[in-house]
Amino acid sequence: MRLIPYLQFDGQCEEAFKLYEACLGGKITLMMRYAEAPKSDKAEPAGWGHKIYHVTLVVGDCTLQGADLPLESYQPPQGFSLNLELQDAAKGERIFKDLAQHGTVKMQLQETAWAQRFGLVVDRFGVTWLINVGKQS
Repeated sequence: MRLIPYLQFDGQCEEAFKLYEACLGGKITLMMRYAEAPKSDKAEPAGWGHKIYHVTLVVGDCTLQGADLPLESYQPPQGFSLNLELQDAAKGERIFKDLAQHGTVKMQLQETAWAQRFGLVVDRFGVTWLINVGKQS
């Protein structure tokens, strides 16, 4: 069994996943647009053929997936965070900076009792990230 976070966007999924691919050092392995999706009883929203029906990003042995939702179905993310655990402080600082660009820093990346660096940022797409760089033994 694997638990895979699935993020939903209001039309910005492609932009978000390209940012995540670049800053996390992952690889988008699947990006399907509404126009390419299997036909069903429910038609794609007007003008949404180029929006993302499903995307998969692989980062190491982790997977992150997502899609754009029609605006009447979309709700901004709330009540959860993505926790990124790292051992390299410089990498943690770079990722934090990338995610914070045009986003909102809720807690600056800093040393804490449990971490070399810990910070909280809401990226420009509304996704909350915890950046946690473990203490060296």
